[in-house]
Amino acid sequence: MAKKKAGSIAVPYLITIFIGILVVGGGTFFLLNYLGIIGKEKELSEPTPRQVVTSTYEDNHTILFILDEPEQKCKHTFMLMRSIPKDKKVAFVGIPSNTIAIIDEKQASLDGSYENGGCAEAVRFTESVFGITIDRYLKLDSASFTKICDILGGVTYPVPEEVVGFDADGTGQYLNAEQIDRLITYAMFSGGEIQRAYTAGSVISDMVNQADGVRIADSFDSNFNTIINMTKSTDTNITAVDYKKHKVAIKNMLERGNSIASFFIMDGENAEEDFIPNSAFINDFKDRFYKERYE
Repeated sequence: MAKKKAGSIAVPYLITIFIGILVVGGGTFFLLNYLGIIGKEKELSEPTPRQVVTSTYEDNHTILFILDEPEQKCKHTFMLMRSIPKDKKVAFVGIPSNTIAIIDEKQASLDGSYENGGCAEAVRFTESVFGITIDRYLKLDSASFTKICDILGGVTYPVPEEVVGFDADGTGQYLNAEQIDRLITYAMFSGGEIQRAYTAGSVISDMVNQADGVRIADSFDSNFNTIINMTKSTDTNITAVDYKKHKVAIKNMLERGNSIASFFIMDGENAEEDFIPNSAFINDFKDRFYKERYE
């Protein structure tokens, strides 16, 4: 009797296994389908709504900064900041401390108003000169001001050759927080207080533009708390409610803006020891930054 070849046995064997798989597998499929376990399309869940917060012109605000450092043997430094987060713009105007104006039918000076009545009187004087409303003020001393400079990361700035204590040749050089403080409180500028005010505005504007906006925005909450809680170094009427109201718009401006800061030289004329601001400059500044445009 002839032996069957191995291949003739293997082929029917494999076919039998294959048919068995089909039978068992097919039966299982129909059973699961009948029970509703498979075969039904899975409904897609609704996407989580994304909260979109947009800036509006309601986020505009004006702050008067006052740098009070008697140890520097220099007059106080005054800086007006107008912020328009929707347009991603921040404007700085250094105001000479010897600015004079007629307030309540009497001649007054900015530095004298501050000396006699503190931050509130400095705000009132500046509001009268510019014809605007100043929302908040922030008084700083050396410790709190240098802390802000450290947060922003310093600045590369062309220090004028006339400034003693700097290795200056008129080209840009990196300044740390202490050097920035020393520069804007330098009392011997040849142009007097108007040059010092202009220097303060340009330094701060450059520092904001050179800062890493995303980094600043990411740590905005903690940095705000650090500055405001330096109670021995600051005096302010900025509240946590103010911060909460505008922080999203400000952070968005920092993250998405490009060269957001600009500075303006306060035009005017010297009258012996005093400075008289030019009304044309003030009107132009208000036209640029105080004409509200609501959409």
